[in-house]
Amino acid sequence: MNALLYISVILIWGTTWFAIYLQQGDVPVPVSIFYRFLLAAIIMLVALLATRRLRRLPLRDHLFCIAQGCCVFGFNFYCFYHAASYISSGLESVIFSMSVLFNAINGMLFFRQKLSPTFIPAALLGMAGIVTLFWHDLTAAHIAPELLKGIGLSLLGTYGFSLGNMISTRHKQRSLDVFSTNTYAMFYGTAVMGVLSLAQGASFAIDLTPQYLGSLVYLSVFGSVLAFGIYFSLVGRIGASQAAYSTLLFPLVALTVSTFGEGYQWHTNAVIGLGMILLGNLVMFARPGWLGIFHKTEKVLN
Repeated sequence: MNALLYISVILIWGTTWFAIYLQQGDVPVPVSIFYRFLLAAIIMLVALLATRRLRRLPLRDHLFCIAQGCCVFGFNFYCFYHAASYISSGLESVIFSMSVLFNAINGMLFFRQKLSPTFIPAALLGMAGIVTLFWHDLTAAHIAPELLKGIGLSLLGTYGFSLGNMISTRHKQRSLDVFSTNTYAMFYGTAVMGVLSLAQGASFAIDLTPQYLGSLVYLSVFGSVLAFGIYFSLVGRIGASQAAYSTLLFPLVALTVSTFGEGYQWHTNAVIGLGMILLGNLVMFARPGWLGIFHKTEKVLN
């Protein structure tokens, strides 16, 4: 069952990065995020009410859902949507795969989980991989500020996603229903983006082109309702660190789509950098000895 959940998350989230790219245009970023999660939250609410699965939560848990909404359904995507203006969607997904390392660090900070002996080599591989991936641009005579903005925003959004993982882990420890907490968190994230849009004086007029509406529906239904539900179910079943293992294959899907959809140009350093990042994520779950990698993978997927 876990293997099917992994494949679903990989394929859906691996393609949502390109859908975010398609949302670039006249509609302000917070407004696009507002409509995305408003639609997703309404679908979730209707489904839970129809099946009588919506659970009431104490005020304290609602406060954590507000934090989760800001981290996972709000400001992290605010960063990702803006980053899509500076770097390709495929490169965003590569940086997002670093959530494996962020989850390990946050697990130690918030739940006193011990860092794996493989953390340091995995972190070094991941950081070196990012530098190698962007080496062609970083060594240019004049480094484009937009490149650094794209990298920084993607890293910030990824860390926000990791913080949301920690809150989801906390929900699981309290035996809260993942679909109910996700629904509340989506509504709170939507409200925050709505307030931000009003504060910025943004127009809520929507782009009625097939490209924008199609990407909006895909991001809402598949990228938000289905993928987040599946992902946080994985967090509950096997833990945040193991669930983040699914991000290992996101970049392969996203970069393939970006190559054909955005004309992403491959360089030798990009191939090497991608390989180092993926290897770093894989090492994060390895046990001592070469066979540990395969043992861990088998344990996660079964």
